[in-house]
Amino acid sequence: MVSTSEATLAMHMSDGLVNAPTAVGFGLVAIVGLAIAVQRARADLDDRTAPMAGLVTAFVFAVQMINFPILPGASGHLLGGALVAILVGPWVGSLCIAIVLVVQALLFADGGLTTLGTNIVNMALVGVLVGHVVATAMRPIARRGRAGLASTAFVAALVNTVVASLAFVLEYAIGGAGGASLGTVAALMVGLHTLIGVGEGVITAATVGAVAAVRPDLIYLLRGRPVPLEVRGAGEPA
Repeated sequence: MVSTSEATLAMHMSDGLVNAPTAVGFGLVAIVGLAIAVQRARADLDDRTAPMAGLVTAFVFAVQMINFPILPGASGHLLGGALVAILVGPWVGSLCIAIVLVVQALLFADGGLTTLGTNIVNMALVGVLVGHVVATAMRPIARRGRAGLASTAFVAALVNTVVASLAFVLEYAIGGAGGASLGTVAALMVGLHTLIGVGEGVITAATVGAVAAVRPDLIYLLRGRPVPLEVRGAGEPA
């Protein structure tokens, strides 16, 4: 997630960044979390959500390959937690991100195999669920119109990125083996991911807005509206 000339820490944990007991422990957490997501996702999968889930997974995978600059020597890419939560819901969304992470680890060596569980916990579980909680709390704003939906997507993406970085710091605090001090890791991860969260928010807001402009009925967050979301006309309430 982050590349700098001074550190090799990234949201995609590499092998050896945490010790074996920590990797195994969070691997078990990931398995339990994904098992719950599979069970809960069955209720959300329908003729609208299933095709969208495939498209969202492919989109997140593709966009994660593109880095955007944050500071000199540092760059970031989309995590996608809030994006998938808003479009397909938290349970299906968690599975989408988990699939992306597994493919990246197996085929592209993006994130270690021994730390796959920690990466799934951070991005597919913590990131998606936090994005969902924030977006759900802001749902009344999202339902007001295009500006409200974009604002909700931006804030949810920013918060989910920062909290996911805090999960990384927690794992490093429990069993860090990367050689850097906990204070350095915390400052680097949270500081940079606050900035990365801004880019994440912009991408998420733009993507959700593009879907809403064409098919607002496909957006999981907006389901249950008594009236259709107006996204094309001018003069809608802010």
